[in-house]
Parts: sequence; C-alpha cells; structure tokens
Amino acid sequence: MRSAAAIMHKKQFIKDELDRQLPRRQSDELWARAQEKLEEILKRYADIPTGEHMHTDQYIFPAAALYLTVKDAVNPQLAYSVIENASINKTTNSGAKLVKLMRIPFFRNLFVWIWDPMTKKMFGPAQGFKNTFYPKKKGEYRMDIVDCPYYRYFTQLGCPELTKIFCANDERIYGNLPGLEFIRTGTLGTGANCCDFTIRKV
Repeated sequence: MRSAAAIMHKKQFIKDELDRQLPRRQSDELWARAQEKLEEILKRYADIPTGEHMHTDQYIFPAAALYLTVKDAVNPQLAYSVIENASINKTTNSGAKLVKLMRIPFFRNLFVWIWDPMTKKMFGPAQGFKNTFYPKKKGEYRMDIVDCPYYRYFTQLGCPELTKIFCANDERIYGNLPGLEFIRTGTLGTGANCCDFTIRKV
C-alpha cells in the first residue's frame, strides 16, 4: 500500500503556499486532514495499473485531497488558489532551469528529439493516456492526448476544475524556451477534444 504520509512529505511546496494563505495552526490542521483524505483516495484506487501511479500518487491524488479538504473547510476560491499558486511557483522554477540548459550547444536538438521516447514512456498507454502520435519531422515533435488520467481522476473525485492547472503547467515549463516554440490550441481540461502538443525549433 502506498503511504499517504510519504506522498504528502514530498509536497512541502504546497504546504508552504497553504501556510502563506492561512494561519499556521489552521494550515497544520487542514494538512493533517488532507493526509487522511489522501489515505482514503489511495484505498479507493488501490487496484489502478502500476504505471499510472507516477501521475496519480505524485500529482493527482495529493492535489485533489488537499483541494477538497480546504474547499470544504474554508472556501473553493482559496482552495483553488493554493493548488494553482503552488503549481505556478514550482513550474516557473522548472522552466527557468530549462532556459539555462538551452544555452548548451546542441541541447535544443536533443530536447526536441527526446520527446518521442520520453512521451511514450511517461505519457503513454501504460501511464493511463491515449495518444495520437504524428510522423516525425526534423526539428519538430507533435502529439495529441485524447484521454488523460488527470482529467479522468479529477473528474471522478469531484474536482475536474483542477485539470486546467496541470494543463497550464506545460505552458509555464515549455512556453518560453529560447530557440523553441511550444504550440497548444486546447486541452481536455478546458473543454477541447484533446490536448495538442507541438514543440519545434525556430
């Protein structure tokens, strides 16, 4: 059985945002209740495919557990802002690190090339996604996600609105990389029929 305590321990950046928005005593109490909620969610989904755990356990379930806890105890707006602000801070930092890597010679070529094996390993059927992969073009990678565990599980847990936060994470990480263009016209979380993903050299 996966440990809710171990999962929440790795989410200190979300706890920091909760501490910023609420008095520490209230924040600590809600964090403990969110861990209990996460334990319930893990039990409910104890039999999901192993490959999906990298997304459910690291991102989907802890975000849902805290959001639902704070939403019920305080209000939906604050609950949403805690998850969103924590995600913005985390992914903006990740994007800044990638910007530095793009200054390494030939890294842009490597970055575009690596998306094909990486998406099939991390965002493929074994991880709960359904994809449309397009023919390879030099200096470009293109893929659509037509079914996504983020949208599926957030919807089942009663918080589909969280999906668009994680959709926007891609834009924050990949949207400002020098020499590369990230193109997205819609996502499942915002009502489109797929999450399109194109990254190419410019």
